[in-house]
Amino acid sequence: MKVVCVGGGPAGLYLSILLKRQNPDHDVTVHERDPAGSTYGWGVTYWGGLLEKLYAYDPPSAQAVAAASATWAGGTAHIHGTTTTRPGDQGFGIGRHRLLDILARRAEELGVRLRHGHEIGRADTLPDADLVVAGDGVHSTLRARHAHHFGTRAGTGRNKYVWLGTTKAVDTFTFAFTETPHGWIWCYAYPYAPDRSTCVVECSPRTWQALELDRMDHASCLGTLQDLFAGPLDGHRLLGGPHKDGRAPWQSFRTLTNDRWYHGNLVLVGDAAHTTHYSIGAGTTLALEDAMALADALRATPTPRHALGRYERERTAALLPLQSAARYSARWYESLPRYARLEPRQMFALLGQRHSPLLPHVPPQLYYRIDRAAHGLEPLRRLKRWLGPRVARTLEATRAR
Repeated sequence: MKVVCVGGGPAGLYLSILLKRQNPDHDVTVHERDPAGSTYGWGVTYWGGLLEKLYAYDPPSAQAVAAASATWAGGTAHIHGTTTTRPGDQGFGIGRHRLLDILARRAEELGVRLRHGHEIGRADTLPDADLVVAGDGVHSTLRARHAHHFGTRAGTGRNKYVWLGTTKAVDTFTFAFTETPHGWIWCYAYPYAPDRSTCVVECSPRTWQALELDRMDHASCLGTLQDLFAGPLDGHRLLGGPHKDGRAPWQSFRTLTNDRWYHGNLVLVGDAAHTTHYSIGAGTTLALEDAMALADALRATPTPRHALGRYERERTAALLPLQSAARYSARWYESLPRYARLEPRQMFALLGQRHSPLLPHVPPQLYYRIDRAAHGLEPLRRLKRWLGPRVARTLEATRAR
């Protein structure tokens, strides 16, 4: 089979690895429009479940990823001058550049051709191949050409955020909330190297404008944010490059879904197919799992067309709970003042419950008490899990009428 992967991100590279492992005679090429060695972002996060899957699908690349990853356990929240910690599962972080380098080297080792600085998608015709994989991101050119067929829908989140790095290597997943005269601003940080962490800063548009973060040059913006989070950063620097206009690269998150994931021999993977809010830390995991599911379908199904149908069904079903969790997580942060007046331990507990569809509809202190009571009683926990989505759907349907 001849396969062309458009986009050298995690999904396209990992799919190329899996296809060559399945059959070395597959002709697989990955096209990446950016030069070799260039990438965006800082560190990406994942959990132990993904690492187990990586070992099952390709042990050599899994071993390299594990060796290059930083680890942490539990969480820490800084708010109202206090520091609150909570136990939790072990997490992992790896530099995006390092992850792509590992996958690219492994792909080449297996015989995949990598072509950098080569953009596909502007022409009217697709590349000559049995299968064309669109892994060219949320702004996918290949998907946009058939947006009506795919049923593409995109929504923009309310809050503003900027993706930065820091020289402070945190040892837990760390949250810091700072109240200003113009509202709340907060950050999340996790390690991805011995001397580096990713640090995502977020706030409402009103706070962003009132603090003049929308008008500052990049250096001034970094200085302001370092002052706002001086305590949690322990004097360490924030790192980041400016936008082409000289300002910090603030964004509003774009949530993207597609009703259909393939058209003829063109199939979507990764951010070209779906995005989930960064606050649940699932983007890279989902991209790699797309590659696993597509490779499995192509191996198990006799014709590519039937394989693509199977892949679409499996992945859309798998994504439903994560898309719901991401939607409610984003909503929690967009409603931060609702929770910020709680005691720190209560706020941190509800931060951990932000994926709940019931939480937006129950007074925060009442929800906290219900959650604490349910924690010790299994029947009450089951009732809460069963009741939450049903109450949320009923309330949201009533408001929509």
